[in-house]
Amino acid sequence: MQTSEAFVGLDCVDCGNRFDPGEEPGRCPDCGGILDPAYDYDRVDLSPEQLADRPFESMWRYAELLPFPAEAAVSMGEGGTALVECPELADAMGVGRVLLKDEGRNPTGTFKDRGQAAAMTAAAQHGAGTVALNSAGNAGQAAAAYAARAGLDAHVYLPKRAGFTQKAMTEVHGAELHVCDPVGGAGKSSQIGDAGAAYAAAMDDHSDWYSVKTFVTPYRHEGKKTMALELLEQLDWEAPDAVVYPTGGGVGLVGMHKAAVEAEKLGWTDDLVPMYVAQAEGCAPVVKAYEAGADEHEPLADDEVDTACNGIAIPDPGASPLILDAVRESDGGAVATSDAAILDAAIEVARREGLEVGATCAAAVSGAFELADRGEFGPDDTVVLLNTGAGNKDVDALRAHLGEREAAEEAADGEVAE
Repeated sequence: MQTSEAFVGLDCVDCGNRFDPGEEPGRCPDCGGILDPAYDYDRVDLSPEQLADRPFESMWRYAELLPFPAEAAVSMGEGGTALVECPELADAMGVGRVLLKDEGRNPTGTFKDRGQAAAMTAAAQHGAGTVALNSAGNAGQAAAAYAARAGLDAHVYLPKRAGFTQKAMTEVHGAELHVCDPVGGAGKSSQIGDAGAAYAAAMDDHSDWYSVKTFVTPYRHEGKKTMALELLEQLDWEAPDAVVYPTGGGVGLVGMHKAAVEAEKLGWTDDLVPMYVAQAEGCAPVVKAYEAGADEHEPLADDEVDTACNGIAIPDPGASPLILDAVRESDGGAVATSDAAILDAAIEVARREGLEVGATCAAAVSGAFELADRGEFGPDDTVVLLNTGAGNKDVDALRAHLGEREAAEEAADGEVAE
């Protein structure tokens, strides 16, 4: 297995045992805990000065802090995304700066590409022939794309509520698409858990399939941590006052916090990056756990999920202890807003700044405005919004909401005229 110089193994976040990455591509064999890539930081031969001389073109510029060297990567140029100044949003929010980290510019239009690049590199290094996962949508599309890049077969399990674009492109990339019915039968809404049940049954029947599922592969959060390394580098290694992150499974948030800790440990920055969870009110298990002072979420039943934001409609995020730890260690917070506020925020970003954000991703925007209204941010603060996916992923939801809003405005104007 071809690994980077500083990568020393996989550590279980629960029992602390370390495992050989060549033998353990999944969960901890001792306790079932999540495995996390570990490094000997004394062997990391990299500095901000060296990075300044490298092209800012992909996440593999940070290969010394990733498990695999750049030459082994299954890559399509993911990462190296823009950090865009948003002065209109800053004025409206009453803060010094608002910056949008635009992950919609990745190859398949989402930050999921970073995680799948790392996971698919691991799959190739392990000699896999077929990969599989369940997903809310975007990760499935990304997995299909990167499996094609790696020459691997792929099985992608999606709930019926997943978007048309994600379903269609999964098949276009050549993966086997499995659209899963709700376990509870007719009349129930299909959720990611239904896709998870179908995926688990298939994995039981196919022991040779390699999982690229969230927190089963140890590498998806590792790829996504490069968002924080880029962000810090783009800010000259000065931590912002807040990063507001649209949170479902929280893989990217966990990865970003890990990278911020690493940057501080390596002496590249003086402060951690305050991480803020943003969820939809109709599916906010992490926010509820944070507000209750709990160390873990209470799972929602499928019939309790009431949000159009498919990408963050995760009623049972298995890594919530890691998410909550990251938020508290970084002195961040958590917020939930309504679907209407989220969709309105996506439209406002498009109209105020010209930028396209996904319907789900706009939870970060509406969440930041709510946090600002609560007095969480000061007038000189720098607030970063994570746009985890391109707006055209959710064009139907955004256009439908715009139509509803315009109809309501016309009706209101008519009442005033009368």
